[in-house]
Amino acid sequence: MLSHEENDLLTRVTGDAPMGKLMRQHWTPVCLIEEVAEADGKPLLVEAVGNRYVAFRDSEGKLGLLDELCPHRRASLVFGRNEDCGLRCLYHGWKFDVEGNCVAMSSEPEGSPLHEKVKHKSYKTVEWGGFVWAWLGEEEDMYPFSPPAFAPTEDTQVSILKIRIPANWAQITEGQIDSAHSSSLHSSDMKPARVEGASADDQAWYRPSTDKSPRMQTQTTSYGFHYAAIRKPIKNAGTHHYLRITEYIAPYTSLIPPNNNYNVASVIVPIDDETTHFHFIAWGGKACPTTEEWRKFNHAQKGIHLDERWVSQRQLHNNFLQDRQAMKLGNFTGVLGIPNQDIVMWVSMGAIVDRSDDILGASDLAIVEFRRLMVDAARKVDAGGEALGTTEPRVPHVNIASREGVYPQNVDWRTLVEEASVAAE
Repeated sequence: MLSHEENDLLTRVTGDAPMGKLMRQHWTPVCLIEEVAEADGKPLLVEAVGNRYVAFRDSEGKLGLLDELCPHRRASLVFGRNEDCGLRCLYHGWKFDVEGNCVAMSSEPEGSPLHEKVKHKSYKTVEWGGFVWAWLGEEEDMYPFSPPAFAPTEDTQVSILKIRIPANWAQITEGQIDSAHSSSLHSSDMKPARVEGASADDQAWYRPSTDKSPRMQTQTTSYGFHYAAIRKPIKNAGTHHYLRITEYIAPYTSLIPPNNNYNVASVIVPIDDETTHFHFIAWGGKACPTTEEWRKFNHAQKGIHLDERWVSQRQLHNNFLQDRQAMKLGNFTGVLGIPNQDIVMWVSMGAIVDRSDDILGASDLAIVEFRRLMVDAARKVDAGGEALGTTEPRVPHVNIASREGVYPQNVDWRTLVEEASVAAE
């Protein structure tokens, strides 16, 4: 459990909240490339870490990210005209290029030098791994972008689903780093089977274990932490362990143990204190699904299961469309799609869960580690220190990988990841 003060440190990101400051010291995935793919297309409202921006691709294909409101009279540029290599405010015709330079002022007298003095706030961006990444902090603190763990190369297959969730980022992240819940909540989609390791097809995921109560071990790293969920395997239970090793890369990314066909990750970016963009990712491997296949498998297709703002049709007011008849017939949750099952849990907690009176068990060791780590990290930033994961020696994220498999009981799981991780001192 956490005190109310600690819970605020963990969850709040808006304004001068320490956790928001911590997040803005990292490159932030602010939207999908597909949302701003069209040159001179519709401007996109971008909401991330408590602030609002506008993204647009100009006539030459260059990407711009600016503060949402026009510096003139504070009208939203989201409704502006994207044309002739600039975004023009509808109110008085002030026009800005991708770097925030004011290149036209329709309302000002011809020859006025005012436009030369106006500079709108712009943000550095990088397009990589299906995301637009932006530096939202102070420019003097900016460090070079490096590829994320789930997109080590430009040609890595990365398939992303996105859902806007009315819940705080921390309770969603806790769900992503919680190996124990999958044996219950996802039991209709993650099925025990006599396989050599985790496997997947277009119907379900399969695991070589029936053990619902894993033993948990954690280790802090310079970028976050990793942990092992240790279960009894179906075969050779007396001599082997089934290990599932999860990596948390602060502040946004969790690497979930892979299957035989592809790797899995999640990227969780707060919109504000009570709303979050959740991204569930399949990447790499020998048979990674396409984006459309991935979204279909997870029942998270835009225009079918989600609206244009990535909001699910499954909401608290309609009981998440839970099918009680399906539950009677054997489906554990009555909710289709692994992420949708998680969302029922996250949203049902309330927008920001009260952690002052929750009761944790042995299987919650990773949750305890996450809370301790991030509360301490927020306090450090609040005291003027550097953000977790930004100090040297910095581990390249492409060297970090989750693991799973059946191993002899004398194998220390830490040896499986130590070549990719640096333990915090």
